[in-house]
This record gives sequence, C-alpha cells and structure tokens, in this order.
Amino acid sequence: MNQDPNFDRLIAEALEASRDNRTEAALALFAQASAVAPASGIPHFLAGSEHASAGNIELAEAAFARAVLLAPAFALARYQLGLLQFSSQRPAMALVTWQPLFDLPGADPLGHFVRGFEALARDSFAEALEHYREGLACNDINQAMASDILQVVTAVEKLPRGEPPAADPDARHVLLAGYAKRLH
Repeated sequence: MNQDPNFDRLIAEALEASRDNRTEAALALFAQASAVAPASGIPHFLAGSEHASAGNIELAEAAFARAVLLAPAFALARYQLGLLQFSSQRPAMALVTWQPLFDLPGADPLGHFVRGFEALARDSFAEALEHYREGLACNDINQAMASDILQVVTAVEKLPRGEPPAADPDARHVLLAGYAKRLH
C-alpha cells in the first residue's frame, strides 16, 4: 500500500508507544509517518484515536476529519469521526459524516451501527436495538467496538418501555456515556 518502508516502521513504533502509554511519542511518530506518506489517512486516524484516548476531543475530531478527507472510503475513520460527533451532542453532523456508511453491505457491522444511532437520534429505541443487534451478529466485528455497542444496548434496554428519555434535552446522551467516557 505505502511504498516507503519507513512508513510501516514509524506506524509500528507509534503503536508500540501507544500501547506503552507514551502518548507524546506516539503522536510524534504518527506525525512523522504522515510526513512520509502525506496522502495516507492511517496516521491521522491513529493520531485521532490517541488524542481521543488522552481526552483531547478537539484534536481527535480534527485528526479523524483529516483521515476521512484523505481517505473517504476509510469506513472505520468515518465511523469514529461520526461517533465522536454524535457523542458530543451533534447527531445531525454525525449523520452527515456517516452517510456513505448507510450503504455498506449487510455483513458489515458499521452500517447496522450507524442505522442504530440514526434510530436513537429519533428516539426510536426498539428500532435502534434491532440495528445494534444485527451489527453485533456480524462475523467480522471489532471486539472493542462490540463492547461499546453492548454498553449502548444495555443503556437503551434500561429505558422505560415506549418512553423517550426525560424532558432534559441532554438525557438521551446519557445513553452514550460509555462512548463519552472513552472519548473524554
């Protein structure tokens, strides 16, 4: 994919630094990888993940957005950008970001998950649960993502049947507390 062997080395070193909780080193290595392969969205996506883990949501969003700009078909980057937007109480922006993911084949869990979030934004909780469960049933699923979606499913299932969240306009976003904690 990338011609320069330094790119792969830099990404591997950055991921190792990230695993060792050396955030600044990881970010510096992702930046170097980006300089080696400026057209790649991968270093930006990984930097966005690193920023989100460190609680820097603004930098995370900017990095995910750069990844999507450079690689519009990078579905996971698009999903993460939209998820960050959705959990930051900007569901309309998330739905625009996710638009291409609605057309993913049925075997891809991301399509089911974004349809679930779209239903959640409309307070259609039973429909959201159906979409989340369909996504969780897919064979090719990231386990960390599955764990996050299971937290959302648990929160939605705890809602009183047929009733939207309390009148508090932020109440529905309590459903995304698991995501928000991971991002903040």
